[in-house]
Formats: sequence, C-alpha cells, structure tokens
Amino acid sequence: MSEASAPSTSIAQARDLFFAQGRDPAPWIAPHISRSWQRSRPVDPQCIDSTPMAPSLLNERREQAMRLLSCAQPELDGLAEHAVGNGCIVALSDASGLILEEIGSPDFLPKAQRVALQPGVEWSERHRGTNAIGTALAEREAVMVLGGEHYLAQNGRLGCAAAPIFSGRGELAGALDISGETARVNHHALGLVRMAAQQVEHRMLLAEASGHVLRFHARPALIGTAREGLMVIEGGRIVAANRVALDLFGRSWEGLLDLDAEEFLGAQWPRMEHKRSLLTLPGGRQIATVMERTGTANSGTGRSGARHAMAAAPIDNDDVVRPLLARAVRVLNEGVPVLVNGETGSGKEVFSRRLHAASRRSAGPFVAVDCASLPETLIEAELFGYEEGAFTGARRKGMPGRIREAHGGVLFLDEIAEIPLALQTRLLRVLEGRVVTPLGGGQGVAVDFDLVCATHAGLPALVEAGRFRADLMYRVAGFTVALPALHERADRRALIARLFLESGGAAKHLCLENDALERLAAYRWPGNVRELRSVLRALVALADPGDALTADALPAHLHDAAPVADFSEATASQPNAPLQTITRHAIDEALRACDHDVARAARRLGVHRSTVYRHLARQRPPTGNTKD
Repeated sequence: MSEASAPSTSIAQARDLFFAQGRDPAPWIAPHISRSWQRSRPVDPQCIDSTPMAPSLLNERREQAMRLLSCAQPELDGLAEHAVGNGCIVALSDASGLILEEIGSPDFLPKAQRVALQPGVEWSERHRGTNAIGTALAEREAVMVLGGEHYLAQNGRLGCAAAPIFSGRGELAGALDISGETARVNHHALGLVRMAAQQVEHRMLLAEASGHVLRFHARPALIGTAREGLMVIEGGRIVAANRVALDLFGRSWEGLLDLDAEEFLGAQWPRMEHKRSLLTLPGGRQIATVMERTGTANSGTGRSGARHAMAAAPIDNDDVVRPLLARAVRVLNEGVPVLVNGETGSGKEVFSRRLHAASRRSAGPFVAVDCASLPETLIEAELFGYEEGAFTGARRKGMPGRIREAHGGVLFLDEIAEIPLALQTRLLRVLEGRVVTPLGGGQGVAVDFDLVCATHAGLPALVEAGRFRADLMYRVAGFTVALPALHERADRRALIARLFLESGGAAKHLCLENDALERLAAYRWPGNVRELRSVLRALVALADPGDALTADALPAHLHDAAPVADFSEATASQPNAPLQTITRHAIDEALRACDHDVARAARRLGVHRSTVYRHLARQRPPTGNTKD
C-alpha cells in the first residue's frame, strides 16, 4: 500500500477516468484508493444521510464500546495536542465506522460538522465511500486519504489519516483518525495515529486478559512498553496476541490462536511465571520473556498492567517521590484510603500502580476506572454493574461492575472529582458498608478492597462550591499524596533521555544532543510526562535513522516559550488565591497583552495552544477576534 498522496493532476485524471468514463483509475492513484473506489460504487452521492443518530442511541453504542473508549482516552488526549496545534480534529470510531468521540481545533470543528464528520455519524465505506476511517477498517491497515481521493466530491477539501484498532483475537475494535484541511495532514499524522492505535491495542489486551500473560521482545529493554509482544494463555491455550507478537513469531492470528501453549513454550511453561527467561524461536533466534499471571478476568491490567505503566513513565528515581510512596504504602496497608493529587500528566496512575504493587494487596487485581473518560450515563453501570435486562443494550448476562472486580485488590478511581454528584451518595454507601448492589436490583454482594483515588482538582474547593460531597471527601482522602510536576523533578534530564530512547530513539539509533536536552529540561511542561512523551514521539517520528537531534529540531513552542516567571508573577500578585484562579488570571492577562492572539499568548505563557483553547471553551464560546 502506498501512503503517498498522488499529485492533484493525477487525482483529477483518475476521477475523470473512473467517474466520467467508467474506466480503471489504478495507474493514476494509490492501490488502496483504487480498491476503495471500486468497493464504493454502490454509494449514491445523492442519497447520503448526514444526520447524526439520536443521543440515546449514540449513548447505547458508546456503552457497547465502553472498553475501547476507556482504553483510547489517553491517546485521544495525546493526539489532541497535535490536532489543536495543527488546526485538525481527532476522532475515534467503533468497528462499524460510527464516530464515538471527537476532539480538536475549535477552528476546524465547525467545518468537520458541515460534512458530518462528528459523533453519531457512520463513516464506513458503505455509507460514505472512500475515507480514512472506512478505508482503514476495510483495508485493515493505516491509510491516508487526501482531497480528491475521497469518493464523495463534497469531502474533497478534507485530509485524513486513520489507523485500525484490533482486539487480541484479530477482530476490528475501531479506528483512530486525524482530519483537517488537506494541507494539514501528512505522513507525520499517519505515523502518530499508527503509534496511538498500537498503544490502545496494548492497553485493551492487558485490560481484558485473564490467565497468564507472556510479554516478550528480542530487545529486553522494550518489555513493558507498547512495543512488546503480548500473548495471553488461558486453560493452557493461546487465546489472544497483539500484532507485535504475530510479527515476532511470523504468524497470523488464525495460525496462532487456540493452539496449545506447549507448542511454543514447552511443557514446563507454567514454571516461567514471574521469571525473566529466554525463549528460542524456530530458526534458533532467542527473545527475552516475562510470564505473569493476571488478577481476574476483566479486572483491569492486573500486575502486568502495573509493570507496563511503571515502565512507561518511571518515577522511582526521584528522591521526592520515593518517600511519598513508602508512607503511602504504610497507610494503605492499614486500610486507610489514599488520595493522589497532582497536575495532569504528572504520573498519578503510575504512582498508584506502584502503590498497589508494593502493598499487602499486590497479589490481587488493580482495577482502574477513569471517571473523567466515561459518559455520565455509563459510569453508574461501569462502577456498580447491572443485572440482565437492567436497561436497553445491557449485556445478556449482566456485568459485575468494576467495584466487584476489585475484590481482594485495589480499586483506583482516577479523576474522582468527575463523578456526578448524584452518584456520590451511592459510592459513599458502598465505601462505608462494603456491599455493592447492581443496577436492576438483585442481591447485594460483599466486597473487600483497598481504595486509591486521584485528582488534579482541589476537593475542598469543590466541596465549598457544592460539586463534591464533604463526607465523601473525608472518606477518600484519609492520606493525601501531592506529586511534583515534571519541571520540579530533580531527575528530569535523566528521565527525558530515558523516555526519548523508549519512544523509539533507540530503535532508530537517534542521538539527543545536549542543547536539545537542556531545552527540553528547561521547559515548564504544563502537560507533564504525558506532554513530554507526545513531543518525544513526534520527534522520533520525524527523524531519519541515525540522526543527531539538536535544539533546532524541537517544536516552535519550545523555542518561543517565555521564562517561567510569567506564572510566578501571577502567583505573587495573588499569594492566597487557588491554583485554578491564578491560572485563569495568567491566561486572561496574556490574551489581553497579545490582543487575543492565541498563538502569541501560548508562547508568552510557555504552554501549548490547546491549554488556552480549553480555557476559552470553559469561559465562553470562541469569539471572532480570537486569532491564531
């Protein structure tokens, strides 16, 4: 499959051949576009339905894709940084091509809606002809569709790059897409959605695994990252694997799934549990492996997920964090709930997984619930479970719920401040009585777990504002851990260098020069480790193998960032103000000083433009005099 876009003259000739003359356009366009046009012949441009489905139906479809939504949320957040900065949007679809979520540039969102590129609209080839989402699902590969390559002429101004997302059994789960004006979408965008889809698949496979998980790679340093091979063994048979595993074994899903584990691992494979070892592949090549047992079926990522998260964003080298972890372990082991507070992207979930791994409940499951990523209509069913027939679209056998899945382990409620007020009373009753009753009635079930919560918001301020129950705050905040921001960490240079290698720098034999490292270390990083990782991944994607990356290769906003004193001055003028107030004040002042030019204001503050856009969206609709 060619990823390159054909020149506009070639596309015009191809469209004339195909649509006007009914001839084969293959010589003039990429093979995947030619195949897609042929598949799209039944689509009638005059009968395109662009009306989004009813919100109630969309919510049902979102509930059916709950696991996909939960596992894709971190990648949606990460890609949004790229999308907003490039005037694009990011969309997540299910396996049918129905768009479930969309986020991105306020400038492009209205244009996307005019062509029905929005939640509740299906973008399969069957409904809208050749387009990145539908064609990626049909081709089962990452594709780019630019301008006139779209089947429908009305989409001729769009540029789109999409990658399919697969389950551990090779079934399509959905697709990630970046769309914008044609000139805004390129091979960089295609590379980003490819990597993001791989991250989602990795997270989904671990979240759904039960039994044993074999993690492996020819390079031991990649074990614990999204580039590792994963294989799930249940009842002595291989029941799931990711695409990295297929490549390493030279197999397809059909040739690997449901085989006896002994065929690959030998009769003694159960003894590999929790041990690092070498596995000899056919042909004599050896790979490093780690065999781990998960907690329970569908119980989050278990211990394997904990180690993945720890490797993805290491925090244990910091002298500030290590004593915090030690104290939190002592408290949690006495049954006292722990609240982890820190800026977005500062590693709250990583810290919580380490806390679980070091606690008395380490042999039990670690069940993570991202309260911010679940729609309000679904979070109650996700937490408390439901009986058969409890509501339209409910699974035939019901669902136990995440609280019950945490029995014997740790329940982690991420962004607990986002739990709707109406559900806080019910959660409080469960935490006090340790009995959970599913939706639709049924017998209450006793549960035993330790509780860890995380938030970037100040719960006391939310209590004062009437948005969070005081009695629930006292119940979840038995001991509070305040994590340092990335720019406060003493080990940030070593961390940046390490994450650069793990993000693909080592695989491409790249070198990060000292001036680039110093520039990265001096930046404020408002998005913390998450933002850093996105920037490093983009750097790696744009570099050629063997490149030495200097400060000139860094994004423009790192060059133009003002000294961190901008925020310090705002703080000094309001020493007793809450952090949110200080931040709002600083952004408003920067916008006024820059004549409401978002790009200039962001550079003045040393933050990404998306931070300013989110501030504007919270305060008021975007105004006509806001410039970029």
